[in-house]
Amino acid sequence: MLILAGPTGEGEHVGAEFHPERPARIGAVMAGVADLHLGDDLVAVPAPLAPQADLARVHLPSYLEALEAFCLDGGGDLDPDTFAGVDSWAAARRAAGAGLAAIAALREHDDGVAFVAGRPPGHHAEADRAMGFCLLNNVAVAAASLTAVGERVLIVDWDVHHGNGTQAIFDEDPTVFYFSVHQSPFYPGTGSAGDKGVGKGLGSKMSVPLPAGSGDAEYKKAFEERLKPAAAAFKPDFVLISAGFDAANGDLLGGMKVTPQGYAELTRIVQGIAEASCSGRLVSMLEGGYNTEALAASVEAHVRVLMGSAAP
Repeated sequence: MLILAGPTGEGEHVGAEFHPERPARIGAVMAGVADLHLGDDLVAVPAPLAPQADLARVHLPSYLEALEAFCLDGGGDLDPDTFAGVDSWAAARRAAGAGLAAIAALREHDDGVAFVAGRPPGHHAEADRAMGFCLLNNVAVAAASLTAVGERVLIVDWDVHHGNGTQAIFDEDPTVFYFSVHQSPFYPGTGSAGDKGVGKGLGSKMSVPLPAGSGDAEYKKAFEERLKPAAAAFKPDFVLISAGFDAANGDLLGGMKVTPQGYAELTRIVQGIAEASCSGRLVSMLEGGYNTEALAASVEAHVRVLMGSAAP
């Protein structure tokens, strides 16, 4: 069973005409899911507005108040890359709320896996700052809801960019293991191999920077040789994926060459970790991916494996 939370941000969060983080991305994601013809194996879950209390676990109240006011006042550019409009506050809260709804649905059904089709993406958003197309840190909100009830959480981030916001939020938290494989050197300039966490969180963060042009073989090696042993030692109670598909071959922003078959293999590895450690409890949350054709194909391959089918 696939729990599909969302979609969010289809029409609420709209920037300049040629901005790569555009509503058409959600159409591509939904087309990828539709191509699987899941029928009764698909459970659609609407995305509620994330409660302020959940947002405040990872974002400063002053930032949340300022972002809401900025949007409701008409919005504009928060930085050269990141926009927000009058409806973006609601869209961002729904993108974060979709992750919470997916976790709740998994608990209710006690079966299946979940995929969150939400935008705007989140992993660059810091506690007090929007950046990199991201307003609220969706995966961090989901992870914090789990750690609040004593769960140990593994976040696997395969977006082409390092999730600086996610790491910064949990850098000192030993109950969240954050693993990122990303293009380097590249935006946002963080995620060196020496970034291993801070204080009590030291050793609970792992970055694998890869050069532009890396593809399926390099990503699989990082997952097999670095992620699998680290996850086995950490023993998570829940697995979250920051599923950015902008490392796909042909993406508009990234310089990597991961194929749909490559994403299928990465999914298989992460799902194996979840099955071995936490009875398969896994939520995958959309991050980047800006070539809509590649995004649809990658999502289809990803979800196909999550559903236990052979890769295409």
